[in-house]
Amino acid sequence: MSGELRAAAVERCASVVGLAQELIRLPSRGGIDDYGPVLGVLEGWLTGRALPHRRLHDDKGRLVGLVVEIAGGRPGPWWALDACVDTAPFGDEAAWSFPPTAGDVVDGWLRGRGAADSKLAASMFCHIAADLRSGAADLQGGLAVLLDVDEHTGGFGGARAYLADPQATRPAGVMIGYPGLEDLVVGGRGLWRAVISVHAPSGHSGSSRTVVSAISRGAHLVHLLDTADLPGVHADTAGFPLPPKLSVTAFHGGQGFSVTSDLCELNVDVRTTPGFDAHDAETLVRKAVAELDAELPTPRPTGITPMASWPPFQLAPHEQPAAAVLNAAAAEGLAVRAKTAGPSNIGNLLAGEGIPATAGFGPAYEGLHGFDERARLSELPQVYAVYHRAVLDLLTAN
Repeated sequence: MSGELRAAAVERCASVVGLAQELIRLPSRGGIDDYGPVLGVLEGWLTGRALPHRRLHDDKGRLVGLVVEIAGGRPGPWWALDACVDTAPFGDEAAWSFPPTAGDVVDGWLRGRGAADSKLAASMFCHIAADLRSGAADLQGGLAVLLDVDEHTGGFGGARAYLADPQATRPAGVMIGYPGLEDLVVGGRGLWRAVISVHAPSGHSGSSRTVVSAISRGAHLVHLLDTADLPGVHADTAGFPLPPKLSVTAFHGGQGFSVTSDLCELNVDVRTTPGFDAHDAETLVRKAVAELDAELPTPRPTGITPMASWPPFQLAPHEQPAAAVLNAAAAEGLAVRAKTAGPSNIGNLLAGEGIPATAGFGPAYEGLHGFDERARLSELPQVYAVYHRAVLDLLTAN
């Protein structure tokens, strides 16, 4: 089967690149561009190959993605391939050496915003669905391909709509098509985020009366948070390979020069682990806030508004769908490592729903979220064959 899959992958790759080029040439920056044109290209391609698909909308009726579904002829679990077709912004276009929507191939590299993250993966997954269509009667369960256009906003609206869709079968696992040839991401730290509102009585900056402004109180709170005692990696009894991390990521307060501020707001981002979860993160932040209010009291206590919380996740290499991808990569001669990532990803959202996920295996890349984004095509046939083999293994397992 290995030779047949590789030959099919080589044959498919020209078409995969061609569809990806069409997608790259249509800007679909998260929260900026209209997603209709880029989804229209995908819908036209899917319709031309009689692949069942439908649009996904969020609870406000906004278009957030497409889902393609290939049902097997025998009972079994469903699995999903997921790729985003919205992108990061272009940034400073003057820093690019080629147009962000170039969509061309130069020296073996596919160039343009979305080439790496993740329009090439979206095209590849659509082609794999087409490959499975003719032999679907022999498959167990089914395959869904999720094409999300609300990923780079941080809302993950496509994934949320897919999981909430009563027509969709809940997947047993998801393989996310982020790029990177050397690693398969099988885990990630979770997060707990909050906005902290630090108050103080306002006053004139020239007053002879001593006034401790909200900015000064906020600065003291930043010091308390920066020096808070977090456990190290070896303290995590779950064997998680990364320690928790706390960062103050925004600090806003004050206006002009003559008035001391009465409000300062801080954004706090805590990356969590199995041994230091969201409850621990909130407890630590509330302890620091209590210390601030005790040391520098004001009539109005400091407020904490939690904004988001995702659990950490980590699959063992023998757990599905990680095992299927790693085994398929080994069969293709690729040395791929299982990796737990520091940043969170959509796998954390899925973990909160009890759905295992992998991410971060795809073509080699440069310029991700920066300028001159591009993806190397020399290994594309191997990457294609890996995902094709992994899906077949999952859909034919006894």
